[in-house]
Amino acid sequence: MEQATISVGFLLFHGFPMACLTSMIEPLRAANEISNTRTFAWRLLSEEGGTLTASAHVDFETDALGAPGEDYIFVLSSPTATFRTSATPAHLRAFHRHGGTLGAVSGGVFPLVKAQVVGAHRIAVHWCYRAAFDAQFPDLAASDQVLEIADTVMTAAGAAAAFDLALHLIEDRLGPAIAAEVACWFQHPMMRRGDVVQAIPVAEAATALPPLAARAVALMTADMANPITVGQAAARLGISPRHMERAFKAATGLGPTRYFRKIRMEAARQIVLYTNDPIAKIAGQVGYGSTQTFAKHYEDAFGMTPAQDRKRINLYRVEGNLPVPSL
Repeated sequence: MEQATISVGFLLFHGFPMACLTSMIEPLRAANEISNTRTFAWRLLSEEGGTLTASAHVDFETDALGAPGEDYIFVLSSPTATFRTSATPAHLRAFHRHGGTLGAVSGGVFPLVKAQVVGAHRIAVHWCYRAAFDAQFPDLAASDQVLEIADTVMTAAGAAAAFDLALHLIEDRLGPAIAAEVACWFQHPMMRRGDVVQAIPVAEAATALPPLAARAVALMTADMANPITVGQAAARLGISPRHMERAFKAATGLGPTRYFRKIRMEAARQIVLYTNDPIAKIAGQVGYGSTQTFAKHYEDAFGMTPAQDRKRINLYRVEGNLPVPSL
C-alpha cells in the first residue's frame, strides 16, 4: 500500500536560522530515499512570498503562505521577528483550528506564541532566549526541554533539536527502524525525546556547580525581580553566610553576590536584545530598584550600557536586515 504524502511547510522570516531549516529537511529527504517512498514533501513559505535571507546571508525563494494546505507548518525565525500583516496569524489560527499541526524551532516560538495558537501547551524555549521569553510571555509554560511534542503543537529548542523533531515525524510515519537508519546516516548519536533537558555552557549552568552552590543559585533566581539576600539564602540552607561564601569561591572563583549579579546581567541582556521593554522595566525584572545602578553593573559586565547595547544591535539589524544572534 502506497504511503500517503505528508506535506510540511516551513514558514520563514528574514534572518531565520538556516541550520534549523536544513536540520529538518535533510532527515525528511533521507527518510524518503531510505524507504523508497515520497512520504514527506515540503515547501518554503513566507508571508508574501519571494526571496528571504537567512542568518547566514543565504537567499531562499519562498511561496506565499496560503493554499495549497500543509499537514504541518513550522515557524523558523529570530526572536525579534514580527508579522508584516495580520493575515498571517489569522491563517495560522485557522490552520490550527481545522486540524493542522503547528510548530516552531528556536526563535520561531516567539511569533508562534504571538499568533495565539499555543494555548496551554508547554513551549521548548532555547536557553539563550529564556529570559526574554519569560519577560514577554510571563503566563506561558516555558520549558527547558529540547523538545515539547503534543498532538497539534510541536516546538524544538535549536537546530540539533530540530533534527530530533524530524526523526519524531519519521518514526511516527515510517517506524523506528527507518528513523534509526536516518539518524545513522547523519551520525546523529541518538533520537532525543521530550524528556531531555537542554545543554547549557558549563560556566553558566547551576547544575555544574556543587550541590550546595546549585541550591543557593536556585533560591536566589527563583524570583529574580524580588531577589533574596545572601544571608537569607544561607539561612534557608541552614548554613552561615561565610560558609556559602567559601563554597562559591571554591566552585566559581566568585562570591555568591557577584555570581548572582552575573546571572542577572545575562538575563537582562537577553531582555535588552530581544524585547522592546524600557530599560527601567528591565532593571526591575532583574531585581534593581535603581536604573543607574543597573546600567553601571551592565556596563561593567558588557562594556556598554543597556541603551548603547540595544542601539548597537538595532543599528546592525537596520543595516544588515538581520537579527543578532539567530540560533
